[in-house]
Amino acid sequence: MDKARLASPSDLELRELKALLAYQFGKGAENLLNGVVEVRRSPLTGRIREVYVNGELIGTVRANDGFFVPSLRGAKKLLAILPYPKSRVVVQKDLAKFVAEGRSVFCKHVVTADTELKPGDETLVVDDEGRLIAIGKAVVSGSTIVTKKTGVAVKVRKGVKNEG
Repeated sequence: MDKARLASPSDLELRELKALLAYQFGKGAENLLNGVVEVRRSPLTGRIREVYVNGELIGTVRANDGFFVPSLRGAKKLLAILPYPKSRVVVQKDLAKFVAEGRSVFCKHVVTADTELKPGDETLVVDDEGRLIAIGKAVVSGSTIVTKKTGVAVKVRKGVKNEG
């Protein structure tokens, strides 16, 4: 991590980041930014690209739509902040190890899911004991995930076994 390029966000930028988290993940998610917040900006546009809290990367701001994408550390913190089942998809115990390796989650392997998830939402994939096993993007809505028996539910971005 190049500490020289990290900077503190302005008060307006910090309020915007908190509002983005609350909008995207629900009330309370803005508490993810409790601590010393630093950001890394795009060298071309000057826009915020990475968000650090107390020196740890907790997520990035996606360039194409401006949404927050949590890192595994950020997702673990979100998991502790958000009430169950907000932003979660729970997978069967016997398949959790495959998802933790970065494999996609299929609808037929989902035990339960946040029915308010929309396609494209950032999703926390957990095992039946509530432990984070992966992060990814919902492919279909949460209500579809729990009723559908075929197809991909969550396209996994990163599993905890690939944490580096």
